[in-house]
Amino acid sequence: MASEVYTPTTAPNPKTSWLQVPSERLDARRFVVKVCEVIFSFVAFILEEVVSSCSSCFALYFFEFVSCTAFLFTLLLLVLLATALHARVGVTCWRDLDFWYTSLIALLFFVSSIIFAVNNNGTDLEKSSVAFGFLAMSAFLVDLLLFYKTSGLPFQKSGGDPPAEGGAQLETEKLNSVVNTTE
Repeated sequence: MASEVYTPTTAPNPKTSWLQVPSERLDARRFVVKVCEVIFSFVAFILEEVVSSCSSCFALYFFEFVSCTAFLFTLLLLVLLATALHARVGVTCWRDLDFWYTSLIALLFFVSSIIFAVNNNGTDLEKSSVAFGFLAMSAFLVDLLLFYKTSGLPFQKSGGDPPAEGGAQLETEKLNSVVNTTE
């Protein structure tokens, strides 16, 4: 008897999936690009870590910092944007955060890859690490391009055209006429 009462009223919740792609924060193409960013950053970091000696350690350490930071923070951003965890963090400007973070990491990868390409011992590990640095930078640039195509720039107003002169006055007059006719 009890199963007859409760069975028809229980329905599965379709939003219980842990992965929410595509969503308003991250579409499927950008998800794939972000996964590539994580992989390229990780490979660049691992290859750089295997380098045993350096002629200019500043270049090596700067590249290490950028590749490790890009790997860890992009992985974190990917998990937050692709799951429901973003709601628990308390950040409301995900669009701005994603754009500015991706821009900054692309710039840092560009600078650190050039510095490391110029100041290294010329070993195959260093060359491979630099190549993956440029691949990661390219992935971040593709992500920015896709972001621009789907969302536009975050500092542009997306509210449409501004109201014409006297638009607020016309709206007030319309509201007043509706109130006056109902009295």
